[in-house]
Amino acid sequence: MQVLRNAMENIGTDEEAVTRVIVTRAEKDLKEIKDVYYKRNSVDLEHVVAKETSGDYKKFLLTLMGLDD
Repeated sequence: MQVLRNAMENIGTDEEAVTRVIVTRAEKDLKEIKDVYYKRNSVDLEHVVAKETSGDYKKFLLTLMGLDD
């Protein structure tokens, strides 16, 4: 979870780090990651991803996270 927070916390998102964490996790693991992220940061991971990314990359990540338009 610290990797995700660090990747999106500063100016400019570390897209490589975000992609690596989200793409390499199974659906079950990703749910646990989202739950832990919320407990530690009091904000949904999906919300942060949506805020810190844009365009096709944003759509790609949110789709992998189980969100549809």
